Amino acid sequence: MSRASKEFFDKVKSKEAVIGIIGMGYVGLPLMLRFNEVGFKVLGIDIDSDKVNKLNKGESYIAHIDGEEILKSTKTGFEATTDFSRSKEADALIICVPTPLNKYREPDISFVTKTMDALAPHLRNGQMISLESTTYPGTTEEELRPRIEERGFKIGEDIFLVYSPEREDPGNPNFTTRTIPKVVGGSCPTCKEIGTAIYSTVIDHVVPVSSTETAEMVKLLENIHRAVNIGLVNEMKIVADRMGINIHEVIKAAATKPFGFTAYYPGPGLGGHCIPIDPFYLTWKAREYGLHTRFIELAGEVNTNMPHWVVAKTVDALNERGKALKGSRVLMLGIAYKKNVDDMRESPSVELMEILQSKGAEVHYHDTYVPVFPKMREHHFNLSSVELSSETLNTYDCVVLATDHDNFDYDLIKNNAKLIIDTRGRYLEHEEHIIKA
Repeated sequence: MSRASKEFFDKVKSKEAVIGIIGMGYVGLPLMLRFNEVGFKVLGIDIDSDKVNKLNKGESYIAHIDGEEILKSTKTGFEATTDFSRSKEADALIICVPTPLNKYREPDISFVTKTMDALAPHLRNGQMISLESTTYPGTTEEELRPRIEERGFKIGEDIFLVYSPEREDPGNPNFTTRTIPKVVGGSCPTCKEIGTAIYSTVIDHVVPVSSTETAEMVKLLENIHRAVNIGLVNEMKIVADRMGINIHEVIKAAATKPFGFTAYYPGPGLGGHCIPIDPFYLTWKAREYGLHTRFIELAGEVNTNMPHWVVAKTVDALNERGKALKGSRVLMLGIAYKKNVDDMRESPSVELMEILQSKGAEVHYHDTYVPVFPKMREHHFNLSSVELSSETLNTYDCVVLATDHDNFDYDLIKNNAKLIIDTRGRYLEHEEHIIKA
């Protein structure tokens, strides 16, 4: 055991280690709260000065995280900054930044590499660096390791390199950062031990694996598994719809089987930062090995087409009522990517809004979790959430239930909307003005 590793273990055991988390978003913020909760001093680093200012004032900008938790953390050892030079104060540096796709549906790991480039001048002996961002197998070794070694550090002796994929599920009350098992892979056995030691202080069950590449593949498998099964049930929905069968009734009945079946539910498309994106990371990397991931790409094709299928159902439903989509007033119910959160990343609702608008519809939305349509990298509507009332609903030719938040008044919607396009199976009964999509 090197001197640096011994000192690191001692600091972790005594909770004198300072934790630096880069990226104060849906992954980094809950992780900060958990490290703070058990007694570590935490330094949060983010390039967004607005986020940093809010955090230092004890304010939250994520709906399911209470501002009181942030305020409490600022009084017990948490501080946020935009100054990357302060990273040298941290013993553990945990990178939680986005890994989107570019316009060619290829991995964009520029947030990861730019973060590492910003940290590199301030690295010192004895630090652990852990990447949590979802990415393709090989990223940690091919992108982070060279940037560390070119500074003269030896991995496993001077600096400890780890990959540990995030497993947050925003808005899910049944699982917390503490209770979700954590996979940890290291660049060497000592790195793995270091990573396991630090995460074991805040996570109930840590799962060490043999390498960073294995840990990276674990995350992809988890999300590809969901993407493929959602693709299957979306395709089943289209078939069932043509046959006049309610797919949600089918799923509910099939789920009574106590073995061999896991219920997945169809929708208007895939949303969130992981499931719509992660499969493309593996398909891209697989081409380097001369492989073509046909099964995964087929599921992606089905899921990607779902917003267009919903729009087609909307057009048909309006036509049957003597209305053209062009010129119709359409209200989108829910624009977050899933219910009961304010997370807009890759939300299919946004694509639905864009397609409907491009075909001439006048589009508005209602979502109390998103009172004002946020600035996004690729999408923007100059809109605010409209009030949901009987009077408001009556002014729209069609409402599209895209995200089924629990706080919607579903009876109010059913009794006052002229036409409902239900993409989430919230209304199981048969009514003439409710179209299953």
